[in-house]
Amino acid sequence: MNRFEIIKRPLDTEKVDKMRDRENKFAFEVAVQSNKTEIKQAIEAIFKVKVIAIRTAIAKGKMRRIGKNSGMRPNWKKAIVTLKEGDAISLFEGK
Repeated sequence: MNRFEIIKRPLDTEKVDKMRDRENKFAFEVAVQSNKTEIKQAIEAIFKVKVIAIRTAIAKGKMRRIGKNSGMRPNWKKAIVTLKEGDAISLFEGK
């Protein structure tokens, strides 16, 4: 799997903002089948930073209804990445 397929998008919420400021942690939506080693290698290669730790969680898809039809949204995986002190990812700068 390509490193750009592993990292889908950055997550930007108020909770992630606080983690970024206080603990130097960043959050990303990643491919469900990826593991921590692949995520670490992809982040270090794309953003040129040193990753200390990674925590992952799979978020269950929600039930959605449109009229009488119902279905499920797909499950997705998020990764919370702790970076070395002094490193930062420029996507989140200037907010």
